[in-house]
Amino acid sequence: MHRPFVATLLIFFLSACATQEVATRAAAEAAAAQPAQQPAKPAAAHWLSDVEAITNAGDNAARRGAIAARLDTLGLAWRKAPFEANGKTGENLIAQVGGPADAPLLLIGAHSDRVAVGHGATDNASGSASVLALAERFQRKPLRNHRVAIAFWDLEEEGLLGSKAFVADGTTKPALYVNFDVFGWGDTLWMMAPAQGQQALVDSSRAATQTLQLGFSPGEKYPPTDHLPFLRAGWPAVSYSLVGSEEITQVLDAYAGKKSHTPAKVMRVIHTDQDVLGQVDAEAASRGVDAVEQALRLWDAQGVTAAPAATSENGG
Repeated sequence: MHRPFVATLLIFFLSACATQEVATRAAAEAAAAQPAQQPAKPAAAHWLSDVEAITNAGDNAARRGAIAARLDTLGLAWRKAPFEANGKTGENLIAQVGGPADAPLLLIGAHSDRVAVGHGATDNASGSASVLALAERFQRKPLRNHRVAIAFWDLEEEGLLGSKAFVADGTTKPALYVNFDVFGWGDTLWMMAPAQGQQALVDSSRAATQTLQLGFSPGEKYPPTDHLPFLRAGWPAVSYSLVGSEEITQVLDAYAGKKSHTPAKVMRVIHTDQDVLGQVDAEAASRGVDAVEQALRLWDAQGVTAAPAATSENGG
């Protein structure tokens, strides 16, 4: 997730009582010390393998290298998209997945970069692995009414620079962009959905989560991440996270400036030295990917080509 938002929220958490802080730190350290539990289901095991490869790769260039190697394994054609912004250089990765060549484009993406602290397992190897999982599924069984491409954005943590560069280039405008950021555990699919333009996908997401007995929380209030440059350009976009149901209110309260003695787990993990592989829950994440796949297939079956989304400055 975007660094300035996280830094702002952390200020509010400094007021938590010392006893709670010590207990929270001890619990987080214990979780971080544990390796990720090996899942029984193949889909979950594949997701965890991708998270592990990205997490253990090293710096941001090495993380992109791990993703590129996985794309090669899948046999997907991909390209580098270098950019310069705010005096920084970055490199997005774009891959074509499949579907009818003349159909509207469904673009699915996540940021691949991480901050210097921690290993970036939750933020955002988890999101990148979820995009890879969907790419494999839509390659194996393409959508009927949309062609699919995937993107891995660089320098999200520096101000959404990779996704901003893609939108500013303007070469390819998708019918819909679907973003993943922080998709590592929990019982609830959290969906950033604009008030206008994406009701069909909200409805299909609700149907999918009900089928899989997963919680669902759609709405405009959501932390800033790579969906924002699309929305600000008037391009249709949504974003998904997978978290515990109680975390959503905690994050939004903090975003609204309310003090909390119980910070959300996600805020205790991301951008800290606790963001390690041991925090993720592959079985939960795989179930979340199942829900999004079902939602997108239901959405696609309706032949939906999304109307322009309403501009949102806060995205959350």
